[in-house]
Amino acid sequence: MEASVAIQTLPGVQDEDELCRIVDEVIAYIKSTGYNYYVGPFETTIEGPYDELMDIVKECQHIAIKAGAPSVAAYVKVSYKPEGEVLSIERKIGKYHQ
Repeated sequence: MEASVAIQTLPGVQDEDELCRIVDEVIAYIKSTGYNYYVGPFETTIEGPYDELMDIVKECQHIAIKAGAPSVAAYVKVSYKPEGEVLSIERKIGKYHQ
């Protein structure tokens, strides 16, 4: 696995229930991609090929807008190692979730 991406999607809505509904749709999309992912309280981390992950990051914004957000902000962290492997989700936090 050459990349790991953490994305926090923040729909531009005031209502907390609406915010959670839209974020849930974004997470459902991430799940549908088939890549390994982990949902945390502030962001979702996805592992896989760099180019595919960048496409997923872009699509997350489209999903939020299609779900009803008038605007969306995203905070993205990327770990990329084209010649090798980045640290996996399991290696980083697995010991805390046994």
